[in-house]
Amino acid sequence: MDTHIGHSVCPHDCPSACALEVEVLDTRRIGAVRGAAANTYTAGVVCAKVARYAERLHHPDRLLRPLARSGPKGSGQFREIGWDEALDRVAEAFATTAAQHGASAVWPYYYAGTMGLVQRDGINRLRHVMGYARQKNTICVALAESGWLAGAGRITGPDPREMARADLIVMWGGNPVATQVNVMTHVTRARKERGAKLVVIDPYRNGTAQAADVHLALRPGTDGALACAVMHVAFRDNYADHAYMARYTDCPERLKAHLSTRDPAWAAAITGLTIEEIEAFAALYGRTARSYIRLGYGFSRRRNGAAQLHAVSCLPGVTGAWQHEGGGAFWNNRAIYHWDKTLIEGLDRRDLGVREFDMSRIASVLNNDPRDLAGGPPVHAMLIQNTNPAVVAPDSNRVRRGLLRPDLFVCVHEQFMTETAELADIVLPATMFLEHDDLYQAGGHSHIQLGPKLVEPPGECRSNHAVIGALAARLGAEHPGFAMSEMELIDATLRASGWPGAASLRESHWIDAQGNFADSHFLNGFGHADRRFHFAPDWAAIGAAHAAMPPLPDHMDTLDTPTTAHPFRLVTAPARQFLNTSFTETATARRREGRPTVLLHPADAASLGVAEDDKVRLGNERGEVVLHARLFDGLQPGVLVVESLWPNAAFEGGIGINALTSDEAAPPNGGAVFHDTAVWLRAEASAMAQAAE
Repeated sequence: MDTHIGHSVCPHDCPSACALEVEVLDTRRIGAVRGAAANTYTAGVVCAKVARYAERLHHPDRLLRPLARSGPKGSGQFREIGWDEALDRVAEAFATTAAQHGASAVWPYYYAGTMGLVQRDGINRLRHVMGYARQKNTICVALAESGWLAGAGRITGPDPREMARADLIVMWGGNPVATQVNVMTHVTRARKERGAKLVVIDPYRNGTAQAADVHLALRPGTDGALACAVMHVAFRDNYADHAYMARYTDCPERLKAHLSTRDPAWAAAITGLTIEEIEAFAALYGRTARSYIRLGYGFSRRRNGAAQLHAVSCLPGVTGAWQHEGGGAFWNNRAIYHWDKTLIEGLDRRDLGVREFDMSRIASVLNNDPRDLAGGPPVHAMLIQNTNPAVVAPDSNRVRRGLLRPDLFVCVHEQFMTETAELADIVLPATMFLEHDDLYQAGGHSHIQLGPKLVEPPGECRSNHAVIGALAARLGAEHPGFAMSEMELIDATLRASGWPGAASLRESHWIDAQGNFADSHFLNGFGHADRRFHFAPDWAAIGAAHAAMPPLPDHMDTLDTPTTAHPFRLVTAPARQFLNTSFTETATARRREGRPTVLLHPADAASLGVAEDDKVRLGNERGEVVLHARLFDGLQPGVLVVESLWPNAAFEGGIGINALTSDEAAPPNGGAVFHDTAVWLRAEASAMAQAAE
């Protein structure tokens, strides 16, 4: 086989889903990976970690054969077994559990280790056909989704490529230098060609903030207050577009009255920003018609996250920025794809009467919290695909404790021996994205893409689709999707959804699904029945826990407030070289990240007697974590940032950062609160002395 360029899609990040050109060396090996130059969003750019994907694909530590636990749970002791024995044991555990405790005591648990629609979501077909416990997918987007839908009513927005035609780009609550590198491609064009300004609003000076014209380092969880003050200034200083609001929004006069007391001085006291900083940003935003707000996910991952995102999304409704090319706000483009995933997910067999578990509360579910079990029995069997909850999920000490229950059977289908896999009874080796066929959509742009198999997998690795089909055959699960190949599922799903089939997509590599300007800018109306943007949301229509939500955009003070015992606010931001726990196994990524550190303001360090590189301990009622201090003035005193997700084993004592985060479900419809944690911090020597006493 001659070296050639194959076309694929990065499966690791839903906003980017970068179009790729892959150097295929032979039937099993790849070389360089580049962004596809012809794709107008990827535009030839890809992050460094994916550019060196050969390091991950050909890693010597990949799982290659099925394993059965041979020692105590959590011992890491396994023996190799054949695929038939492994699948028979999984199927037997599921069948026995269903017979003894009911089908909903089996919980297929998954998330987005791959963004491919077939390999990620096919587990739901087995779930629905067999009547296994349903899963509420809250860990990443639930809070942001609630906040966006509250105002706009439909998950779409201005073409992300319009950032290149904006005069002001506001990156609110995200760090695309690390997490969505293609955003910076279009921002850079706007700055070079139009003299556009980049404003970053984030609690710390991350990589994107370092490149910005303005960085507003506000206190975590106070974005709603800043947004309200900006709208106050818009009404006060005649930046508000009253004609636009009268035509496209629900209650502008009520909003104006509500905001009359939310001035910059009020917001300064809440956010920790100066009045001058708030006034300057409000004037810049208000006088710039082509102002594009790119909403990140980070600032929604708090107890008030949905309210915060809604408040920020109100800004272009007040100024009328939606009307302009390069103007408005954008969170996600999910609605433009109009998928029919009946075959992939078995939606025709879904029973909404089967109990549903909140994936963010896996710690509470597996520790038999009666609020989560909904009157049913404990979970006694799990299949885990595409996620690593022992590290990723909140309250990870309790997650581990739950996974170690002797009455719980766990099968993990994985690419590496993750910390979740180490706790399993059966471990199955999984393919990577270049070793199977899949179909992709993008949250952060507008392309449907095909990722065909380019190389053969190593050892005995099998795709998620193959494993689900093999289990279905053993369990007697019947559905047309089980008998179809990956490419047949892709073709049928494309056609059922109104798109050209797989052959056409293979030839074109992608379909641009972006709607027309008027629809994308909501000039034909927003997604609510009245076709208006809602400053006053119907929170009850979004989630059951709606009573705490503010009736109009506001600062919602429901945070994990610092106390004398826990005086610091902890933000667990993503590291540049990792993507959740993907890439933590590669030597280059680990070398570039160094070791787990906490960013600490010099004033706080001085008061605690902590010096650069000192070993420190963070803790709260959920656990304690040991890492090293890095003195950093790019955040406010009282704020700590730990860039992760490092494996738990990278921390002293094997306890990772999510031991500190809560699995509390945020209103109105759930969601993980990773960036809303009150902790104490002290020098490790001091902590050891106190322990000795």
